[in-house]
Amino acid sequence: MLRLLSKSHSFRKPSSSSSFSSSYSQTHVCNSTGSTSIFPNPSASPIEHSNSPKSTHIINGYPHIQLLGRKFCSLGSQIGSRRLFSSGYCLNYVNLRANGFLRAQSVVAETRSFCSESDRESIQYDVVIVGAGPAGLSAAIRLKQLCREKDVDLSVCVVEKGAEVGAHIISGNVFEPRALNELLPQWKEEESPITVPVTSDKFWFLTKDRAFSLPSPFSNKGNYVISLSQLVRWMGVKAEELGVEIYPGFAASEILYDANDTVIGIGTNDMGVAKDGSKKENFQRGIELKGRVTLLAEGCRGSLSEQIMKKYNLREKGDAQHQTYALGIKEVWEIDEGKHNPGAVLHTLGWPLDQKTYGGSFLYHMKDRQISVGFVVALNYHNPFLNPYEEFQVTKSLVFLNDQNEGGTVLQYGARTLNEGGFQSIPYPVFPGGAVIGCSAGFLNVPKIKGTHTAMKSGMLAAEATLSVLHEGSNMEKYWDALRSSWIWEELYKSRNFRPAFEYGLIPGLAISALEHYIMKGRAPLTLKHGKPDHETNAAQFHSPIQYPKPDGVLSFDIPTSLHRSNTNHEHDQPAHLRLRDPKIPELVNLPEYSGPESRYCPARVYEYIPDEKGQLKLQINAQNCLHCKACDIKDPRQNIQWTAPEGGGGPGYSIM
Repeated sequence: MLRLLSKSHSFRKPSSSSSFSSSYSQTHVCNSTGSTSIFPNPSASPIEHSNSPKSTHIINGYPHIQLLGRKFCSLGSQIGSRRLFSSGYCLNYVNLRANGFLRAQSVVAETRSFCSESDRESIQYDVVIVGAGPAGLSAAIRLKQLCREKDVDLSVCVVEKGAEVGAHIISGNVFEPRALNELLPQWKEEESPITVPVTSDKFWFLTKDRAFSLPSPFSNKGNYVISLSQLVRWMGVKAEELGVEIYPGFAASEILYDANDTVIGIGTNDMGVAKDGSKKENFQRGIELKGRVTLLAEGCRGSLSEQIMKKYNLREKGDAQHQTYALGIKEVWEIDEGKHNPGAVLHTLGWPLDQKTYGGSFLYHMKDRQISVGFVVALNYHNPFLNPYEEFQVTKSLVFLNDQNEGGTVLQYGARTLNEGGFQSIPYPVFPGGAVIGCSAGFLNVPKIKGTHTAMKSGMLAAEATLSVLHEGSNMEKYWDALRSSWIWEELYKSRNFRPAFEYGLIPGLAISALEHYIMKGRAPLTLKHGKPDHETNAAQFHSPIQYPKPDGVLSFDIPTSLHRSNTNHEHDQPAHLRLRDPKIPELVNLPEYSGPESRYCPARVYEYIPDEKGQLKLQINAQNCLHCKACDIKDPRQNIQWTAPEGGGGPGYSIM
């Protein structure tokens, strides 16, 4: 089955490195037998299948993902012109990256079935994976490796809401290669984007005027400073070389169930729906991707993963506490060669946060004269006047010592929430028909400030259990058993008391965590519990407003400037993906009791209180600004904001984050 979708609208803010044509059109014809043919016009040439090897395009020095073994030789003449993206890469005929501009699905008859009997198309796979991040791609790669080892043919599909693989991926990132060593042992010889080993590892305690050096507890010897968005793009290439089918630009918006309440796949959202719910001229019905096993690898606070955990009571079944989160905000700078020290790593704690708020900053020297500077704050902070974005801007004044930024330029900006619950918050990850993997479940090691390696390992373990289910008739509980006997479990158990120790304040937290790390070494006879859920914020009457300095445009910046650097954008005329369960709550509760905290905790100014014609403040939601960080879904005091998936391909466009 082949399917093309067409759409025309603004996709990315134009820049000096991007250009693209604007519209495509075609006719989609489905016949009564369930097969599909595509004829943009009566004289167009049919699309031709081929098993010839794929060609390779290069982005930032790395081969870009293309669908393996397919060529659509006449597609260029059918859609007019090809499209150039911000990377300078010319859209491959079957590279499903664009925000609905071009989508093609090729179904191999021996392993797939296509059905169009319902009001939307359905494709059958053996395994459907939601999310092309470290966990999802590791699961896909490992599954295909096992298929080769055991001479089994299983179809594997990865669906990704970003416009391209890596577009929504952001992390620090000081990378521990333990899981990658197991998954792809020859990665050093295969042109991976992992080239900068850690050369120094510093840890500072900050006051307003000074930085005090502390012993570094992070053990970064043998680790690497990387861009995670670049790493997953490289992993995507490896996955497709093994036969995995990857579909960027498709947002999984619903879980599909059978009559027995077993998960049988996911549905993507409809495209071309106007704000008022009406169908636009370019309307396209979503599709069903059905799998014998469905793996959810959406990342932190995944919307479908959260639905699954609630429906099947997975936290209760795993005897897990609630998850606790942090918000990470990051910039990538390009600095002068003389100030660049590849592999240098710095973490800080303390100022400008108060003694009751957990968080800190980081500065990593990457390759190519780039540095990564960021700020992380736990979302259980109590002061509703705290503004994470502004705290980050203030922090840079001390982190950038010796004028490292002088003559530098900010290349990209982004933000994302991360799990900090650790061992205590791991849910039972198996549900009827699949499993939750990676940061959707929450395997971040807080004292290491690392979760990529554990996310990857969880995906690999889930893949091994999946093969047992499909090939040997086993069940997905093998994934749960494998997790508890793996180094993930051992690692998170030893570090379990680090994060909850800071519930007692900064200084007690440092003392308890030092005792755990250096003396007890994770063998303490008790397990500390997390405090209240993150959304339980103090009322505004107990705090004073925080006055932040105005941005200077050199070291600190306003949100619109930063947003432009994130390349984020959404189709404006679509239903809001940020939904209020009760539209009265913002004006009746959040504003009078908490002084409108959503206008501050969001790092993209999605939420603003604007006076109406009577001078009354009303909440305005600027959904097109959304960075998909999920902070609003977590931090709203009444849990009134629900984050749902927008049209596929929207959101940020990260390339070096």
